[in-house]
Amino acid sequence: MNVSILGLGTALPDRRLPQDRAMQMTMARCCDRPAQTRLMQTLYRRSGVAQRGAVVIDPDEGDQPLRFYPQPINASDRGPDTQARMTRYAAEVLPLAARASTAALTQASIDPQSITHIVTCSCTGIIAPGLEVSLTGELGLAPTLSRTNVGFMGCHGAFNALTLARSFILADPASRVLVCSVELCSLHFAYGFDTQQIVANALFADGAATVILGNDLNHTPQSSWQLAATGSCILPDSADAMTWKIGNHGFTMTLSGRVPDLIATHLRPWLQPWLAKQGLSISQIASWAIHPGGPRIVESVEGALGLPEGIAAVSRQVLRDCGNMSSATILFILQHLRAADAPRPCVALGFGPGLAAEAMLFR
Repeated sequence: MNVSILGLGTALPDRRLPQDRAMQMTMARCCDRPAQTRLMQTLYRRSGVAQRGAVVIDPDEGDQPLRFYPQPINASDRGPDTQARMTRYAAEVLPLAARASTAALTQASIDPQSITHIVTCSCTGIIAPGLEVSLTGELGLAPTLSRTNVGFMGCHGAFNALTLARSFILADPASRVLVCSVELCSLHFAYGFDTQQIVANALFADGAATVILGNDLNHTPQSSWQLAATGSCILPDSADAMTWKIGNHGFTMTLSGRVPDLIATHLRPWLQPWLAKQGLSISQIASWAIHPGGPRIVESVEGALGLPEGIAAVSRQVLRDCGNMSSATILFILQHLRAADAPRPCVALGFGPGLAAEAMLFR
């Protein structure tokens, strides 16, 4: 049975944040000593990010500082509390998700009422009724469709959402599943000087992406991408390497410097036998969609798998132009590869709290 991508749409906030402006914002809210400023500038310049979308920039701000994140009033000020950040999430999440979903429905050329399942994915906000409910009404989907939310799984959340969507279609070939991933990472900017939080501030961004999966296959290059298999592995001795927790002033990430080494050590021993079960070897994979958690993660994957130079160019391009949009990022990369009719088989890889590695095989 074919489980094919029928449509894929993406959306970015209208307001863009150049990295040099983001660096100045961080300097004013996180650094109080010259040594901290120097390290922060180095981390920002090594991030691989040139600009990103940010819903926290008000349309009329121009070049003025971000009003949502005022200057700290003292050394213990950590900015807006989590309630204020979630209020902003509730206001911003639906318009961005709806734009990406409308684009995917248009590309698929299908009636919204024919969608049988909706799966939403986000780790940057929590509301109830959830996005899957409001998006159903906004898009004109049937109120009787199946609704699921994949929450708080981090950068590999879209892998889990697509795995679930594929299972729905394998169980019922008539299913058409809309999977929407939307992340508003700019709502979790961290005040104060902590190296791991500075790295997160330098990398993360806002964006939404929607995929429509179905069994019906239109014979065009973009719609011929078939999700053939998915795989998952929790890497050993890595539970503290990447975490994402709810704090009093937004959600807090820990991102250990061990992550690239863990990937370098454990990725190939898992991925190689997983591919063998699909009748493939690493050398037979024609294109790669690597989630760019940061430049070092992409480099670790390339080194661990012995990939040819330039194979991850699209991953680096998305990181440079859009930032790390957490779970939505991999779908932006797939959009670029599909538009270019990249050769297949294609393997997508992502990493998230666990430390877990996720894979998808497209034929």
